[in-house]
Amino acid sequence: HVQLVESGGGSVQAGGSLRLSCAASGFAASKYCMAWFRQAPGKEREGVASIDTDGTTSYLDSVKGRFTISQGDAKNTLYLQMDSMKPEDTAMYYCAAEHVCPIIFETAHRGQGTQVTVS
Repeated sequence: HVQLVESGGGSVQAGGSLRLSCAASGFAASKYCMAWFRQAPGKEREGVASIDTDGTTSYLDSVKGRFTISQGDAKNTLYLQMDSMKPEDTAMYYCAAEHVCPIIFETAHRGQGTQVTVS
């Protein structure tokens, strides 16, 4: 049973930091592209960052230099370190996994999301 469970969301002031985690189970996460998506109220969902099976990372332009995607040693935990946060980072953040990058959110394995609010 494939499961992705996000945690680490919350409220933070502008300029602060949060680290999101995504616990993956029920599949070989090391063989999947993993990514973070976000969706703010009234806005389209957007891919924030991804990490491929060879470690190659990709970032949304607006988060480059501020956010870092990484995986735990066993590849079954995905992280998103968010620094120098801005109010426009406020959104529901989702973890997703697919066999290949780039991930198509609608057809990928995905979690329920964790809320991030920056004030």
